[in-house]
This record gives sequence, C-alpha cells and structure tokens, in this order.
Amino acid sequence: MDRIALWSHPVTPSPSLTGTIHIVGAGLAGLAAAVRMAQSGRRVVLYESAGQAGGRCRSYHDTALDRRIDNGNHLLFSGNHAAMGYLQAIGAADSLDGPERAEFPFLDLASGESWTVRLDRGRVQWGLLSAQRRIPGTTVLDYLGGIKFLLAGASKTVAECFDTARPMYRRFWEPLAVAALNTRGDEGAARLLWPVLRDTFGKGEAASRPRYVRNGLSESFIDPALRLLEDQHSKVHFNSRLKSISFQGRAVSGLDFGDGVTPFAADDVAILALPPWIVSDLMPDIKVPGETRAIVNGHFLLPHSISDWAPMGLIGGTAQWLFARGDVASVTVSAADDLVNEAAETIAEKIWPEITRALNLGDTQLGRYRIVKEKRATFAQTPDQVARRPDTHTGYKNLFLAGDWTNTGLPATIEGAIRSGNSAADAARRLVPTG
Repeated sequence: MDRIALWSHPVTPSPSLTGTIHIVGAGLAGLAAAVRMAQSGRRVVLYESAGQAGGRCRSYHDTALDRRIDNGNHLLFSGNHAAMGYLQAIGAADSLDGPERAEFPFLDLASGESWTVRLDRGRVQWGLLSAQRRIPGTTVLDYLGGIKFLLAGASKTVAECFDTARPMYRRFWEPLAVAALNTRGDEGAARLLWPVLRDTFGKGEAASRPRYVRNGLSESFIDPALRLLEDQHSKVHFNSRLKSISFQGRAVSGLDFGDGVTPFAADDVAILALPPWIVSDLMPDIKVPGETRAIVNGHFLLPHSISDWAPMGLIGGTAQWLFARGDVASVTVSAADDLVNEAAETIAEKIWPEITRALNLGDTQLGRYRIVKEKRATFAQTPDQVARRPDTHTGYKNLFLAGDWTNTGLPATIEGAIRSGNSAADAARRLVPTG
C-alpha cells in the first residue's frame, strides 16, 4: 500500500542525514516528494516559479463570481491509495466528501435517460444480472469488456478494443477513457485504463467510492502540505524559475534560478517536478511526451445553493462531469482541444442549458460565470506519446523526475502525480547516505 507515515510533531533534520533535497516545482508531484522527504528528516528546499503552489490543482477567489473556486474539477476514488496516503500525511484525510456507497449518477442529454451505476459490496457484481441495475441498452457481457484493457497491446486505442456502436461504449467506456486520459477514445492508450479499473472497480465497492474535496483543492491538497513543510523546517521559494542546470560528469553540480548558480554539495539531490516541455528545454537529452491535450472547466453561479449533490456524468452534450458546491455549479470538458479555442461566452452558452437540465432549474437565465481554459492540461495519452514517458531515474546519479507525465503506469491524474512524487522521493532517499 502506497502510504506516507503521519508524524505527530515537527522533525528537525538530523545532522546524521547528509545532503539537501532540491525539489523544483510545487505542483502535487513536487509537494508529494517534499512531504515524503521532509518527514524522513531530510533537508528539503522547494522552488516554484509561480507565486503560489498547486499548479493545476489549486483554489482561488474569482472576482467574476465573487466565490472561491478550483481551477479544475477532480474526482478521486477511495482506492486511490497514493492520494489518500498523502492526505493522511498532511493531516487532511477528513477534507474529502463522498457517498457511503459507490454510486455514479449519469444523464444522457440526447435521450433524456438517466441512471446510476451502483456497485455491490462484494467483488462479484451480482446486481448486473438485473436489467434495472445495468446501464440502459447494455448486457451482462458488456461489463466483462474491461479485461480488454489488460490484454491490449501498447499500440491499441480504447476504441479499437470495443464495438463503438454499442451503448456500453458510448455510455461508459468512452466517458471513462476521456475522463481518465483526457484524450478521445479513438486515440487514447487502452493499456493505461487497466490499472484504473484494477485499483478501483476490480477491488470491489469499498475501493470504488467517489471522493471529492469538501471546500477546495488548495484546502485539501496544498495548504496543509505547505504548513507541514514549514513545521518540518523545510524552505519554500516562490517566484523562482529554474534557468539552467550545471553538470559535472553524470551528476548535477548546481542549479541557476537567475541569480547565479547554487552549487551542490557532494550529497545533494535534485528532483525536477516540472512540465515535460520545461524539462525538455532544460535537458534536451531526456525524451519526454511532446503533445498535450486541453481541458475546459466552467463555473456558474446558481440562483440558490445545492446540497448533497454527487458529481454527475453527462453524456451526449458538451459538458462531461457536473459538480455542485453551494451556489456554484462546475463542469469539466476533457479532451477539449476544439472547444478551448472558442470564446468564453460561446462556451458558457453551450454549457448552461445542460446545467439547468441536470439540476432541474427550468428556464433560469445564464448569470455570472467563469470559464477556465487549460490548453496544456495533460500530455496527450496516446500510444506513441505514452511510449515517450521517462522513468524516475534520469541517468544522472543525483537527478530524478516527478510528474503525472512520467512513467507511473497510470494516467495523468492526481493519483499518478502523487505516486510519481513518492517514487522520486524514495529514489532520492535511497541515494542520500546516512552518517
């Protein structure tokens, strides 16, 4: 199980532990690596080019809505052990919400049909024998299709594994692929979906319960981590953009953040938790994915607050997932390379009728909104780009990589980002000797 130990009090770096861990990038991968290293008693210095931590996973006050919103919506599963372990380590394990059972409501905007995917408590889903428990138009055999992800070769796309004309593809496999891979089903790498199914639905209902932040991404994933690092006497430098890396042989000898090279001691280690295109600029000899895919998130002010609302999957429209927190409804559109180039007003006018339909708001007029575009939200998770994912180890003895785009075996998700940070921290921890 990929857990991080929870310390009950600050740990001063021990003089018997030599070497400083320099972590560049304070997104989730970098924070996970920093937390893991700091809690083991290592000296940690974290650098971030922006004025705040979190990267694509953070919250902020939006002036258009006069509300605090997330820059993106994220749905986790109770079986995401790396993410749950990270939250436990930073003291935020109780900051997520979610139903007591694994339930996923869907609405087909084209047909008007609605259904809820519910899992039985055991691993064998006997409820699928009942047509009323299945997705409309599907058969029991449709649900066995997940094994195709395990058997898929490295070049197979999701669409190539299924009969795309069947309702099961349109109403389950394709939405799953787009949400997890941020890539269309006809180009997304099928093999990446197997660990998603294996670690959640494959382990039964208890590992498959949806989880989402109660207050905000920063309140759950970012702010508690920064407080822990401060308590552990780690240093965090914002507005520090890495300009170049110095090498001596096959080892990093220094980092330059624009004010001269910071030299490395003999046992210092660097972890780059940066986007792939920045790593490529800094180190052209490292092969990285070169293509990206966009995500569009929309946040809409509602006429009244919504309570006890579970995220809903939307089929057949523009929006794909609908979240509601208080009087703000938020939607996510993944694999949105075409949509991202449209004007925010056009996007809002497309999405708002879908929200009013899902929330039974009648003819409520479009009010205040905010459209957030992430043109390079993730790397393109196609077979050829997946083949370009680098490992944690770089070939330089004291330099490691972290990021959801590295070779985690998982899609580019929160779980993958945190797992990559853990892996980089573990590699660095094995390298730095003790006195």
